[in-house]
Amino acid sequence: MKDCRHFYIDGKWVSPAKPRDFIVLNPATEQPIATISLGSAADVEKAVAAAKRAFESYAETTVHERAALLRRIIEVYRSRMNEMAETISLEMGAPIPLSRAAQAPAGLAHFLEMVKVLGQFKFEELKGSTLMRKEPIGVCGLITPWNWPMNQIACKVAPALAAGCTMVLKPSE
Repeated sequence: MKDCRHFYIDGKWVSPAKPRDFIVLNPATEQPIATISLGSAADVEKAVAAAKRAFESYAETTVHERAALLRRIIEVYRSRMNEMAETISLEMGAPIPLSRAAQAPAGLAHFLEMVKVLGQFKFEELKGSTLMRKEPIGVCGLITPWNWPMNQIACKVAPALAAGCTMVLKPSE
């Protein structure tokens, strides 16, 4: 059984403020596959504070730098596609062929599309005598459901990164 009790906060894996274990079951077999920790308010506060600090510099990145980051995510995503498909199959109880053909690639498609959109998006646009400027707004709170996990995560993470925002992600248990 996999031990997944740490949170990724401020660029490192950290222990929860108040350990509260939760056993993840494969719904197809009802067998335990992992132990996770359910976060507390203190964990959320720590994550939000880290995301606020990171926002100060990330919001200043150029479109070119953000596109490069998205391309790097795509590269790593592709290299770990089989691992993602296997994990999705276990946590959702989905047949592995479905996980490989649809579930895991769904998230990749969103990152690929975001690179295309980012290259064409007008962050500044003159409308008459008014200059409209779209700027990063701050820390995004992202909550995702259990179904289509990589699709749901990528639908939120990719545009936030492209827009210059930092985030705190809370996926389903």
